[in-house]
Amino acid sequence: MSETPPSGGAPESGSVPPPRAIVVLDRVRRGLDRVLGIVCIVLFVALVAIVSWQVFTRQVLQNSAPWTQEAALYTFVVLALLGGALVFSERGHIAVEILVDKFARPAQRLVAVLVQVTIIFFALFVFVLGGSRIAENAWGQAVSTLPITVGQVYLALPVAGVLITVYSLIHLARILTGAEDPTPALDDTTESV
Repeated sequence: MSETPPSGGAPESGSVPPPRAIVVLDRVRRGLDRVLGIVCIVLFVALVAIVSWQVFTRQVLQNSAPWTQEAALYTFVVLALLGGALVFSERGHIAVEILVDKFARPAQRLVAVLVQVTIIFFALFVFVLGGSRIAENAWGQAVSTLPITVGQVYLALPVAGVLITVYSLIHLARILTGAEDPTPALDDTTESV
């Protein structure tokens, strides 16, 4: 019985199994997905708890806890960045493929490779390099109501950039070896434009 490969569609019966490197990359991706999913769940639960406490202290105690607004804001920012990186694992971001779907298979593969290379370039230069510089510049800037600095919060940018880069490299390897379709398959969670 064959297993459905991640984000690559179901293998055809009698098809050649993916190269060992792809199997290893798929395991790495699944491990990252698990860890990142748990981190996102913890951040989401923390966000709900913080906002609930903020509402309780404001409405019931008539004295809002001063730290809750900044804590909720920074928790949401980190959750959005890491959650966005997790969505890259499934190639779940918005993609307009109406034109690409009409191309021949080699052209679709070329476009998919160019998209992944562009994502890698953007993630490395904007998220990792730019985010590292922003975090370094803001490292000494204290958050008035929390025992952290703004630079520590901004570390989520390079972390998300590294994760996006890793996920894009995995997709690139899978596309180049034919283990993944050039365009993501539609399922119950995605819609076609």
